[in-house]
Amino acid sequence: MTKTVAVIGGGLAGLAAALRLGDAGYRPIVIESRKMLGGRATSVVDPRNNETIDNCQHVLLGCCTNLIDLYDRLGVLDHIQWHRTLYWTRDHGEISVMKAGWLPAPLHMSGSFMRMKLFDSRQRLHIARAMWRIIRMGPGGRHAWAERTFADFLDSCGQPEAVVNQFWDVIVTSACNIGVHRVGAAYALQVFGQGFLEHRWSYTMGLATVPLVNLYDTAAAVLRDMGGTVMLGTSARSISFDGRQVTGVVTANGFVDASAVVSAVPFDRLHKLVSTTVREADTRLQNLGRFEVSPILGVHLWFDRPVMTLPHLVLVDAGVHWLFNKGTDSDGRQHVHAVISAADDWMGLPEQQIAEKVVADIHRALPASVGIEPIQVRSIKEKRATFAATPGADAFRPTAGPAPADGPAIDNLYLAGDWCLTGWPATMEGAVRSGYAAAAEICRKDGIESVGVVDDVPASWLARLLRGK
Repeated sequence: MTKTVAVIGGGLAGLAAALRLGDAGYRPIVIESRKMLGGRATSVVDPRNNETIDNCQHVLLGCCTNLIDLYDRLGVLDHIQWHRTLYWTRDHGEISVMKAGWLPAPLHMSGSFMRMKLFDSRQRLHIARAMWRIIRMGPGGRHAWAERTFADFLDSCGQPEAVVNQFWDVIVTSACNIGVHRVGAAYALQVFGQGFLEHRWSYTMGLATVPLVNLYDTAAAVLRDMGGTVMLGTSARSISFDGRQVTGVVTANGFVDASAVVSAVPFDRLHKLVSTTVREADTRLQNLGRFEVSPILGVHLWFDRPVMTLPHLVLVDAGVHWLFNKGTDSDGRQHVHAVISAADDWMGLPEQQIAEKVVADIHRALPASVGIEPIQVRSIKEKRATFAATPGADAFRPTAGPAPADGPAIDNLYLAGDWCLTGWPATMEGAVRSGYAAAAEICRKDGIESVGVVDDVPASWLARLLRGK
């Protein structure tokens, strides 16, 4: 008999779990409260101009093997455009680039790095020394810093404050949505190790050429072909528990009976779905209140003429972290998307003030835009965008997959989401990994052979040699 598995949440974690379960012969039922799939990595329709815009720009890197696998499964990889050149600027339009040269990793970006105009020779030497230490430490060395901040690590490397602010913090804040003085060192070290140093392809940035929601257009059809179901606009009210196992999900539209349940919603949403009795029966649910959050602000601006020629731009010494060129329409209007990560100081600002601050940064970074004001602005605040990857957070992140052996757990309740213990900070890659891991554990318990988490991009021969492995 085909077993039904209820998957709460139609974001990346939920879709990953459902697709893997469908492949293994289960009947997945995805319960999603919104009218579209994608969770926090999706789009909205702006009522002011009826345009579909992303809630925030989400970036795919070459090292995100599981997210690439999911996009391949959905048949949407042709909607991802890969960028091997990363553009940086501080002021007045002077552009520096980072890109791989002919050398093997981890030396592949050394040529362009030595030519970056943002840093003088002394600053580049400081950065190179810290990078060398990261290369040498490998994964084991990263874990030794799990209880300290990345700022502590940089201080131990003698990094000057200007270098910390203009290089390290720029990358870490964008990647982890939390700055160097708060982020756990192990998370940041992983970003540089796996994202920049171990393989020459890993840093390559993939951007969707369509609204994010369009990446999931095929998901419902693929799941239906497997015998699954997608219930959009259906709010889960609670997870039913008989004292030993979960029996299904109570929704606003009725009860969904299931042999197992995968919760693929954020920790705060899960906290509301489970009763005190359920929390007491499962160790993984007893730390849901310990997570901190970090916000992201996405600001969409439309100009009546082109102001930006590059596809994207990293801003240094600015409130805005990234600018993305979203294209020019047939009337000559250009759409620019500005992203502010770890945007705590922006959350209380009205849209007009946000627009003024963003436009000021655009004028400083893009001299050609001076004197040109946007004809329309739309800001989207994601106040609870990600969990805050602070030192020691892994101690209370629940496992994505096998239940812990050191406490009680409900054996047919599975957790997924980027906040679970995936080995990654809060990223789309982490979300997909968690969904794959949850599905693989369901299959394992039933004795079904299944594909689990996709392997990482292997480190280059030189990277392995330098770290002695």
